Amino acid sequence: MSPTWHSADQPALARIGPAGWALVALRGLPLVVITYGGLVLLLLIRLVERPLCGEDRPVTPFITQAVCRATLILLGIRLGVRGTPMRGTGAVVANHASWLDIFTLNAVQRVYFVSKSEVAAWPGIGWLARATGTLFISRSGREAAAQKRQLEARLNAGHRLAFFPEGTSTDGQRVLPFKSTLFAAFFSPGLGEVMRLQPVSLRYTPANGQDPRHYAWWGDMAFGPHFLTILASTGTGRVDVIFHPPVRVADFADRKSLAAHCEAQVRDGMTRGITPGHAPQ
Repeated sequence: MSPTWHSADQPALARIGPAGWALVALRGLPLVVITYGGLVLLLLIRLVERPLCGEDRPVTPFITQAVCRATLILLGIRLGVRGTPMRGTGAVVANHASWLDIFTLNAVQRVYFVSKSEVAAWPGIGWLARATGTLFISRSGREAAAQKRQLEARLNAGHRLAFFPEGTSTDGQRVLPFKSTLFAAFFSPGLGEVMRLQPVSLRYTPANGQDPRHYAWWGDMAFGPHFLTILASTGTGRVDVIFHPPVRVADFADRKSLAAHCEAQVRDGMTRGITPGHAPQ
């Protein structure tokens, strides 16, 4: 995982006026009820699901998906989809612009995220991440071998993992070079022959008049103020999810060539013009 990405022209968050605070109240309470009500339901079902199914989660990911779709609606963010999410075992690799990426990717398909270990300790988000099966990765090189085994175990269990190979979030206007380290697990004996990866581009478009980076969360931005700013946003924004063709790991010589291909696909989806998508199936 790379250090936090910074930009010299990081904008100040917009001041929230009386109308904005009204939206915070109007959206905030239903969001808490839906998110943590869904979490309670998920944990209760998991009490039965885990002893019966182990690492497999045949029911609870549907709860996560429903909560994430509802969250985007509450925040006034329309969801557009281009391309087709792959089926079966594999991994999704996407650019990383915001904490909203978690809700966006979960809204369009059922995935398990790979995240930096610090997220596990974040109030609120950390609890949600653990409950929904997130795999936490430490930046310590000493744990690299053990973490590689964890990745392999989850992939062998049939989980579709979601990675952000840039290693940090950006302003949503660019794609940083992909770090190839996490791609190494895909080349494990017996796994590389069957594994597929699907590059995905996430492109956010705020309502007219707002900074193009409005939904992005990066650098030294505190989560709380940014979250309130999104709750207070007027108008309707949009996030487009562009699914690129899946590729077979076996078709690439090594992790660097695979990472380079995925990076090029994701960058292409960010730079091409976006036409209106369709609602997710």
